[in-house]
Amino acid sequence: MKRIAILTTILLALPGLAFGAGFAKVGTFGGQELKIGVSARATGMGSAFTGVADDASSVFWNPGGLVNVVSNEVAVNHVVWAADTKLSTAILAFNPRSIPGTFAISARSFWMDPQLVRTAYNPEGTGETFDAGTTTFGLSYARFFTDKFSAGLTLNYLHMGLAETAVNTGAMDFGIMYRIGIRDLKLGMTIQNLGGKFTFDERESKLPVLFKVGASFNALRNERQRLTCALEFQHPADNIERANAGLEWGLNELFFARGGYHINYDTDGLAFGFGAAIRTGEATRLQADYSGVDMDALGYVHRFTVSVIY
Repeated sequence: MKRIAILTTILLALPGLAFGAGFAKVGTFGGQELKIGVSARATGMGSAFTGVADDASSVFWNPGGLVNVVSNEVAVNHVVWAADTKLSTAILAFNPRSIPGTFAISARSFWMDPQLVRTAYNPEGTGETFDAGTTTFGLSYARFFTDKFSAGLTLNYLHMGLAETAVNTGAMDFGIMYRIGIRDLKLGMTIQNLGGKFTFDERESKLPVLFKVGASFNALRNERQRLTCALEFQHPADNIERANAGLEWGLNELFFARGGYHINYDTDGLAFGFGAAIRTGEATRLQADYSGVDMDALGYVHRFTVSVIY
């Protein structure tokens, strides 16, 4: 218990040690699309997923939880974002027999439909089009170091483009997960978007580093039902501290209902979601999930996820 208390204290103190107190630096960091949450399951729980992270989407939430994928999993996510933009991701998580641990390959694309080129003399368009977006490719690895502690790492290559201009950079995500064992209590920590800088339009910009600490536990668990509660705290490099809280209720691990809330966010508020799974074999399963997040004046943002476990 003493070691658990020490670890918990360190995890809760790290955000302040890493960044210190200060004012919100909104608009001073680039790559804001990297902060858009993927996975309908995670966002349906109010994005309180750092301490849950037990499926393939862990590569985007907490790589330390990727070890919970004990077979192979393919997951495809799609987000209908504000201003007619979209975010699509694909993940392949797998366990090679010859190497301990879990690997994952991921791709993430933030994109928009082609837009008309407009000028002062041609406000309705010149007949030409341009596009913009960010594409990310990631390689993740996670493994157990003890029966309770796991850690994971994701290395990302980023390509950002706007019309004829494009830049490339790299970034790293690192996460850990500690399993206490009482009511499946887990503590998680992750730091995302570490490293890369890029220059767009002759101005150097940094990626939005994000530090998160979270916990989850099962308030109810029996042969048929499970109720998971999750809470996390976040410290973005470009904004003030915020928190997330969420619940997931599962029936026979085939039907799911979720709810959550974003605390101290500029727009995000109430979140909800649901999902259903079909067993297609003794060790295979197909699952579909949906979530909706209230973003105030921007309306509801909808996410869809389809995953195959085999």
